[in-house]
Formats: sequence, structure tokens, C-alpha cells
Amino acid sequence: MKCTGIIAKHVDPRAEKIVSELCEWLEARGTRVVLDKETAGLLHHGEAVTRSKLPESCDFLIVIGGDGTLLSAARVVGTTGKPILGVNLGSLGFMTAITLGELYPVLERIFDDDFEYDERMMLVAHVHRMGERVANYTVLNDVVINKGALARIIDIETTIGDLYLSSFKADGLIISTPTGSTGYSLAAQGPILYPTLRTIVITPICPHTLTNRPIVIPDDMVVRARLLTRETDVFLTLDGQVGLGIREGDVIEVKRAEAPIRFFRSPFKDYFDVLRTKLKWGER
Repeated sequence: MKCTGIIAKHVDPRAEKIVSELCEWLEARGTRVVLDKETAGLLHHGEAVTRSKLPESCDFLIVIGGDGTLLSAARVVGTTGKPILGVNLGSLGFMTAITLGELYPVLERIFDDDFEYDERMMLVAHVHRMGERVANYTVLNDVVINKGALARIIDIETTIGDLYLSSFKADGLIISTPTGSTGYSLAAQGPILYPTLRTIVITPICPHTLTNRPIVIPDDMVVRARLLTRETDVFLTLDGQVGLGIREGDVIEVKRAEAPIRFFRSPFKDYFDVLRTKLKWGER
């Protein structure tokens, strides 16, 4: 690895010391280090670029923070193919499964070419308004249509490919990847899917008809959701971090991204270890 990119949760008071020590460790091994500008602001030295330029500047990225930090980094990396090592500043995350105590042992393996990847699908969302595409997004977790706090139940006409699925009367609709199945979709009673599966999950939020249930479809299908209600307090949210208001008649088209994103796999724990720990399975 000739160049390593680093993105950190720069508002965390621990980040400065962690990133400084990490830069020294990497540079001692002859590796060039590039930081995004927010992370570089923690240090008095280091090469810095805007976050959007980071993937083209390095061979792989180390993301230090929590799952939220990783989600924002994943949208930047997108389908560039640059692998990500997610490191949790706390104890454990669904995506940032490497702890601080495991960081350097994992990096030693990476530099010894002793590692494996997990490839996870991403979704592309296009917003169409009056026949024109007005917005484009790439997400790792989910695309969510949601009403505001004071809005009434909304109507969302949903098709899969050329086939009509349903007009959901609900608080909203979640379209998620298997990675996102342990996020908002899980809170809305959606299924947990193994993160490397190639499927899309459609989960209604508090549907008016109780027989409406989540559905899992193949990842080669295109989901289109048209807002039928005149409510003005309706939003499209991407990975829970980016959003915009949507109007009656807007069509949200969601499909698999052209290429998956790659994560370094933890050599110390598997996905079921993470599930048991995060969801407290087996505890009384």
C-alpha cells in the first residue's frame, strides 16, 4: 500500500491523538498519508485534500469513528473500488467492527497482504420531478421517504420494474440494502439480512394496513416510489444524513449501484459475533 487515506470523526476529543499516532505508524512503514481537510485540521502537519478527492488520492481508506462516520465516507468512496477499514472509537459497530485495540494488528496483516474483503452492494437513487431528474444519490444503507412530525399518513405508489406492488398508506417507506437492514429498516420490523447478499428490502413505516409487510426482492430489479399525497411536509432521506423535501408526483427511482463497495474483513470476529454483541442476543 503506497498511500493511505484517513477520515476521522474530528469532533471527538480522542481523534487528534489517535490520528497523530496512526500517521506516524504509517509513515514509518514508508506509506504516504493523505487526510481529508476536516481530519487534517486536528494536526499541525499532513497532506490534506477535500473529502471528495480522497479516494482518487490513495490506495485504501481508514475511517475512524462510528457507523455514521463510515456511512458518510462510503458515499464519497462510492463505486471507486477503494477498500475501507472501519475502526470504531467506541466498542463496536455493525460496519466499524474493528476496535481501536485491533487497529494495528489488522494493519500489520494488511501490509503483509494477509487480508480478505467483504463486498457490499450500494444503491443509487434518482429523484424525478415533472419528467426531469433533479437529484442523484449513492447510499450504503437506505433511501427513506418519510412524513414530517405533523403530517398525516402519506400515499406512496410503489412499482418493481414494470410490475405494480402496492400503494402504501403509511408514515413512510424504507428501501434498503442488506447492510442497511440492521438500521432504520430493522426498527420498522424489517428482516435482518446477511450484509453480502445481493437483495433489496422494501419496508413500510407504520402502515395503515397491518397486513403490509416488508418484502425482499432481487437486486437486479428497479424500485419506483411515487408520492401521491399533497402533504408538503414529506422528505427523502439518504443514509439518515442527507435529505431533501419532495412533492406530490415526485418519483424516487432506486436501483443497485454499478459496483459494490469493499470493506476489510475483521480477522478477529465474524458478522454473527457483531450481531450477538450489538443486539444482546443470548443475554437475560
